[in-house]
Amino acid sequence: MRVAVLSDIHGNMQALEAVMDDIKEYKCEKVFCLGDLAMAGPQPRMVIDYVQKQDNWTVIQGNTDKMIADFSSEIMETTKNNFPVMANALVDDVYYLEDERKEYLRNLPPQKFMTVDGVKVLLVHGSPRRNNEDILPNMPLKEVEEMLEGVDADLIFCGHTHIPAGYQTNKKQTVVNVGSVGRPMTTEAKACYVVADFQNGGFSIEHRFIDYDRETAARLMEARNFDGAAKIAQMILHPSARHI
Repeated sequence: MRVAVLSDIHGNMQALEAVMDDIKEYKCEKVFCLGDLAMAGPQPRMVIDYVQKQDNWTVIQGNTDKMIADFSSEIMETTKNNFPVMANALVDDVYYLEDERKEYLRNLPPQKFMTVDGVKVLLVHGSPRRNNEDILPNMPLKEVEEMLEGVDADLIFCGHTHIPAGYQTNKKQTVVNVGSVGRPMTTEAKACYVVADFQNGGFSIEHRFIDYDRETAARLMEARNFDGAAKIAQMILHPSARHI
């Protein structure tokens, strides 16, 4: 079975459409989505509606999906103290998205375990421990193994960092960070996702980097017109930092 695994769309419909075209070319039978569908993006409503309509998708909740769905003054203050522009985006998303779309985000599962062609697969957003824990390139393997303690899975897919990465542990567990569709933090700013081929209890992994109409996405982002929207638009064109 061939599966596409993607994460962190962040309301970027232009990036998602380009990735979906590539997924169709690769004839993927299923799509696993690791969350962060909407926040701080050009077209969050459109992305949520698109994802909801897909029959062959398995979707879990990202940390920003939960922040939108369970918005509170405490969440706002914490975000504002650490990442003021993202706090402005969060407030705008909370008022922009209708209750039924927030309810969809609220009801997404935080993790999902499944068996694919004999391979035990765990879908998480950040790490198996927390939805906002980073699994980044070049981490000490011991740190990654600590995050997997007690996890009974052969293959763990994650996102959250917007930076693709991969690890093979001493227990022969494979961890794959699939990168980001909507706001990639790679030098070329291309949308990133993974194609996974499963067969007879084994698997192969390929990160795919897809060009898309970043100029339109950035223009739509800036048009949201909250304080800091122009800075997020520039992040689409020229990635620099995940949070501002």
